[in-house]
Amino acid sequence: MNFRRLTIIAAMLMTGITMSAQDYPDPTILKDGNDYYMTHSPFVYHPGLLIWHSTNLTDWEPVCRACPEFEGSGYAPEIIKHDGRYFIYYPALNTNFVIWADDIKGPWSKPIDLKVGGIDPGHAVGEDGKRYLFLSNGNAPLVRVQLADDGLSVVTEPEVAYEGWQFPAEWETEGFWLEAPKIMRHGEYYYLTTAEGGTAGPATSHMVVSARSKSILGPWENSPYNPIVHTYSAEEPWWSKGHGTPFEGPDGKWHIVYHAYPNGFHTLGRVSIIEPIEWTGDGWYKSADPEDMQPLFSNMDLNDDFKNGKYGWQWANWKLSRRSPIDSNLNLWLATAQDKSYQTEVKVRVRKGDTAGMLLFYNEEAFTGVLADSKNLTVYSDAKTKSDMRNKFGKRFRVRITNNANKVEISVRKMLSRKWVVIASDIDVSAMHHNTYAGFYALRIGLASTAGFPDGFRKFTYIPME
Repeated sequence: MNFRRLTIIAAMLMTGITMSAQDYPDPTILKDGNDYYMTHSPFVYHPGLLIWHSTNLTDWEPVCRACPEFEGSGYAPEIIKHDGRYFIYYPALNTNFVIWADDIKGPWSKPIDLKVGGIDPGHAVGEDGKRYLFLSNGNAPLVRVQLADDGLSVVTEPEVAYEGWQFPAEWETEGFWLEAPKIMRHGEYYYLTTAEGGTAGPATSHMVVSARSKSILGPWENSPYNPIVHTYSAEEPWWSKGHGTPFEGPDGKWHIVYHAYPNGFHTLGRVSIIEPIEWTGDGWYKSADPEDMQPLFSNMDLNDDFKNGKYGWQWANWKLSRRSPIDSNLNLWLATAQDKSYQTEVKVRVRKGDTAGMLLFYNEEAFTGVLADSKNLTVYSDAKTKSDMRNKFGKRFRVRITNNANKVEISVRKMLSRKWVVIASDIDVSAMHHNTYAGFYALRIGLASTAGFPDGFRKFTYIPME
């Protein structure tokens, strides 16, 4: 290991970073004058493609959900602006789609099928003025297709564009996995930024690499500073750093946004992080300060009183399947936890014939929590283990779930009582994440009810714990 890598690891260890952050993976960012917009993988959550806005890269506010309805699992999107119009490209259902809008706040078009395979679309405009998409095919080289001038269809067959940078064979990764092409023009060069090494698995799997060319058609020269971003040791505070996009900040300084898992907490999902980069005298970019990493979106207020039947930006719907171990008629709405340890509560009202409760939910194979009807409580230690007890708390009660570093306790109390009754404790949720169950999700807080959402819930609170 060279001196540069040792310095990076030492710097990371000295910071002792312990901060809150939310699961927002596969970040894509657009600089639009003095404004910055970012969106992320929606996966199967609806409505999808929550767009964030900032002018300083620190304070971010939701703008809209650009794709309320879509099919399949959407991921690794690309948000761009071309000729005054906004576009988001994303893969799902073994093809790629595009949506567009003349105003970033919408309305956005319905998804248009580009009828081209591959994943992680990256948009570029060549020196010929033509529009292109670069696409990943996993362990194979990147391919490139030309788009129609309006960006809404593909006009050429895929052709090989880039074969990647070969990292040392002894590095512990998931494999080669050349992904996430992002293309920008800077000076006389096009810069192609990609991800390699796999997006989860071992702590040292993911990375960001760079290449450049004077033509969008290549050939591409790999950067001598590769990898630009990488986790070199499982002792670092962030694991599997990768999927990066370089961009110019409001102060004229340059940054890269990427995602990573908090050390030891795959359950929290991947966090969007901004880190400064700098341009070298020979025309490459590299990390400027590995200590200066800023996790994003940790300031969203998760508390919600559901006044007037409305709910906040933090909630997204998961449509349960008929094979679900819980009632597929339940409406399940999820919010992403921000901390390694937290306590969350909600008031629940169960009408006759209804079921309602609160869960910590990764997917239908991995969850814990409690559901109740007017007669019984059902406690799920996990998707395969449940216990039933008589509902002694009535049709209105409070549920509390405490997650202390992946050890969970579930409590219930009557509305007019101050006494919490612990109905389950010492539940280990540390394995409820992608490396066990796939999907690339996070273990989210879920409110479930057959009566709809948010009907039946009041005063949802989220309290971080030290």
